Amino acid sequence: MKILQSLLIVLVILVNLVFAQPSFADRPKFTKNPDYIEVTKALESLKTAQNTLSQGENTNPEEIQKKIDELEFKKYALETGTSWGQCANETDKTLAVYGPQPDEDDVGEDYPYDTALYFLAPGRTTKEKWDCNGVYLPNDAKLTAISSNQQGEELAGPGAIKIVNGTQLVVKTNPDTSAVELNIPPTQVFKAGDLNWFIPNVTSATIDTRVANAPTAKIANKKQLVVQNNLEKETVESKIPTKIEPQVQPLLQGRYDEPTLPKEGYYKTP
Repeated sequence: MKILQSLLIVLVILVNLVFAQPSFADRPKFTKNPDYIEVTKALESLKTAQNTLSQGENTNPEEIQKKIDELEFKKYALETGTSWGQCANETDKTLAVYGPQPDEDDVGEDYPYDTALYFLAPGRTTKEKWDCNGVYLPNDAKLTAISSNQQGEELAGPGAIKIVNGTQLVVKTNPDTSAVELNIPPTQVFKAGDLNWFIPNVTSATIDTRVANAPTAKIANKKQLVVQNNLEKETVESKIPTKIEPQVQPLLQGRYDEPTLPKEGYYKTP
């Protein structure tokens, strides 16, 4: 009897282990994320520099504080658990972006890089939860990044611009200068050898010849969205049946159609 009770207890424990929620399991360690480590180090360096600045140094405390605020926001975004970034191409040319490594079935087990190059078509954005790690900067690109004080900083290629998880990067063309602009503050342009990424030395024209293969969604146009909503509303209203009153034709007393005789000369006489 005691043996049977012991077996039942063991069985109950095993069932709980199988079906119960693993509440004792460790949550994902965002502190091990390379982006989080990089942002934390940069934030600590800026805070140290801010505390050790002397009055006579040629520095701008407000600019340093803005950079600290931006890094603290990035750190918070990483701590919330968003594990992917998004890239949007609002230019008129194909954009090279960095994404997850390809499947082993396609490239084998010896793929040498941490990321892979994909090609993003104009007017498209990478789909949600597909991790866009950054964009490629061709060797002839004229690119400007908008800083926190709305000032532009020229970035030269060839190189790679890396973004942290939780960032939505928008690449667009300035209609006045035709320069390519980023919506994120200036960041470092990594050269070949700085990262374990494939950073070729090619032109924008070469990138533009590639077939777009990044998983994407269409960028929503606000004006088109409003028009579409109005069209849908009109379509729905047109489908609603309306009550039509029958129209009664008045009867005219004494009216009838008189037969008409053929015109003279219609029949030939023998």
